[in-house]
Amino acid sequence: MSAVTSPEPLVRFQGVQKSYDGSHLVVRDLNLDIYPGEFLSLLGPSGSGKTTCLMMLAGFESPTQGDILLEGRRLNDVPPHHRNLGMVFQNYALFPHMTVERNLEYPLKVRKMPASQRAQRVHDALSMVQMQDFAKRYPAQLSGGQQQRIALARALVFEPKIVLMDEPLGALDKQLREHMQLELKALHRKLGITFVYVTHDQSEALTMSNRIAVFNQGIIQQVCSADTLYESPNNRFVAGFVGDSNQFPGTVRARDGDWCDVEITGGPQLRGLNVQGLDAGSACVIAMRPERIQPAAADGPNSFHASAVDEVYFGDHVRLRCRLGDSDTFFVKMPLAADAGMHTQGARIPLRIDPEHVRVFLP
Repeated sequence: MSAVTSPEPLVRFQGVQKSYDGSHLVVRDLNLDIYPGEFLSLLGPSGSGKTTCLMMLAGFESPTQGDILLEGRRLNDVPPHHRNLGMVFQNYALFPHMTVERNLEYPLKVRKMPASQRAQRVHDALSMVQMQDFAKRYPAQLSGGQQQRIALARALVFEPKIVLMDEPLGALDKQLREHMQLELKALHRKLGITFVYVTHDQSEALTMSNRIAVFNQGIIQQVCSADTLYESPNNRFVAGFVGDSNQFPGTVRARDGDWCDVEITGGPQLRGLNVQGLDAGSACVIAMRPERIQPAAADGPNSFHASAVDEVYFGDHVRLRCRLGDSDTFFVKMPLAADAGMHTQGARIPLRIDPEHVRVFLP
């Protein structure tokens, strides 16, 4: 029986670095494979290097060191218009003096496509984003969501190998942004084109992506599927940046293979996954998701008590804000049906968390 082989990457970053001033590295030793047909999000805070990575792939920036390959071909010296990559910007970058159809026709003219083929391509691209009735309008006559659709259609019209998106939903209001996230995900599934999407919004990345690469200080911290990223972060930064995470300083008291027992500073001792292989006596940080902490019926393994501070109503759930000893406050996420309203300020609350949902990191 032959072994299952992984697909060849469509794009490969090999040892890529980028510096603008010759000393400070914006991107450090970037090694990343992007596979055909996937929706990959580059996620990170401002200045983490994610947009620079996208701009280097697009050809608007050049690597200071290393290579970028597309289907095995070195891209470093290939100009942007010869890379066959579609691009969607946050500000849409539509030509205000051109109608919608002329905006879409422009990249086809640049590629010297015959006029007989351009009209059909424009119609097909507008149909993909359900904007075929807006062909004669100008960008100023469209809403933000409509302009975003047109920008996406323009990126798709010449049938690129990859569509690159730099925070394209950032200018939209929350409700429309969430609606467009679902539309983009459905369009990606329908077309099967590779999408590379830059965002600083972790919920946006979790909603849409097959894989997510988390950037911080020019380095990829972790790259994996959305559920793995959320449930199994591999360091303290990822745990804190992706989703909500309660984090407490502590000391490892005992190590047991992949597990360890940690004494939270000024608090209880809990058992958790020793993600970074810390030895007994090591300072550490213990991380727990708010929804994984449950009210406990009685004392037992990984049970502890906390003091109620107050409650925060979120509409679809309630968050009980608690305190462990003299530590900072932390949250317990509870359904509306729970008796969260029964917890008065200062009340002593029994809580429990399964050891597999406790993760122990370097401080």
